[in-house]
Amino acid sequence: MHISSRTARAARVLAVAALPLALAACGSQQATSAKGAASSSPAKDPNAGLLTGAQMKKALAPASFFPAGFAVDPSGVRDSGDTYTAPSTAPAAKPDCAKLGGTAWIAVTGISGVSFAQNDYVSKNTSEDIAQEIDAYRGTTASDVLKAVQKTAAACDGFADSQTHSKVKVAGAATPGLGDEAYTVTLTDSAWQNGTTLIAARVGTNVVSVMSTDGHDNGAATAKKLTQRIVASLKKTA
Repeated sequence: MHISSRTARAARVLAVAALPLALAACGSQQATSAKGAASSSPAKDPNAGLLTGAQMKKALAPASFFPAGFAVDPSGVRDSGDTYTAPSTAPAAKPDCAKLGGTAWIAVTGISGVSFAQNDYVSKNTSEDIAQEIDAYRGTTASDVLKAVQKTAAACDGFADSQTHSKVKVAGAATPGLGDEAYTVTLTDSAWQNGTTLIAARVGTNVVSVMSTDGHDNGAATAKKLTQRIVASLKKTA
């Protein structure tokens, strides 16, 4: 069928007018496809690069490190294995100062990590206690833990010993030369034969926490030596 020049010209005009709409529709489809592809990409693992409990367990000091007469307390041996747990990053508004007297004293901060490993060695002769723990935290939370330890020491001028019912005095100080940063808390009580030394040291995203009542110096020398040992192990693992 013959088409007049006017009709052909009108058809061309309609075709040209429809072209931008087709291009716009194509662009819209491409954008939608790209958006769908972006939304389907996997989210970044927040635990990527963090040590597992099984890895940290190997970084704890071995039995050969501890003085003669010390043996591991089976009830205090724990770790998170190869899995991670949901963290709690909210510091306690008011610390429970009595937690400073426990082997897992780092819990006084109210900030929990995503993986951990810990154990506890006790002397069968003197009942002296040496505990060690490593916790891994996401992002910069490990630094927040050290800040929380310092705030706890400042807020807890003392607490009651549940066994002797006497008052435990608390003193804290920043400690250079241990990991990326460290803080030491000393507990003393006139009813005790020896005080207790607590040390928290950060190594990257990990926090080492130790407790010692070993010796006649409030457990200070053993606590520092143990912290140094674990910090060195973590640096080799990193």
